[in-house]
Amino acid sequence: MQTVVKKWFRDKDFGFLENGGGPDIMVRKDDLTNCQFLKVGVSVEFECHPDKRGLIARKVKLMPQNKHGGGQGQNAKPYPFGVMT
Repeated sequence: MQTVVKKWFRDKDFGFLENGGGPDIMVRKDDLTNCQFLKVGVSVEFECHPDKRGLIARKVKLMPQNKHGGGQGQNAKPYPFGVMT
């Protein structure tokens, strides 16, 4: 599946992914495959699994981001995604 990051709590090492009109999908740092954290608005690819608390994302991978988007805004500095800034 593919979607965008809705929230990321760096101090807690987890966040949530957009799920259209459904409940948000939880993602933990341990399930990230090519980065250490996520930024709000970036696109990700993942596997979705049911859990007793809701939907959980596994094998979460950053998608290639275009130069003018990817949640950085028009006036933001161009930092590499998934790299501590």
